[in-house]
Amino acid sequence: MDVLYFAWVRERIGMPKETVETNAATVMELVEELRAREERYEAAFADLSALRVAVDQDLTEFDAPLKGAREVAFFPPMTGG
Repeated sequence: MDVLYFAWVRERIGMPKETVETNAATVMELVEELRAREERYEAAFADLSALRVAVDQDLTEFDAPLKGAREVAFFPPMTGG
């Protein structure tokens, strides 16, 4: 599955996108797998209240299922202006 990172999440991880092999059933399980990789992921996912997530371009929550998903994107909340 493709995992996309935007804004400061991308800056902390050091790449905009990667393809990951995962057995995670939910977004939260994927986050835990990523956090366990190395410190830069731990830093990026340290405060989940400061993150939003989309699965296959649909805004969702961290308990969302990943079955059949092709893409997960992580980004900070958007502000209007």
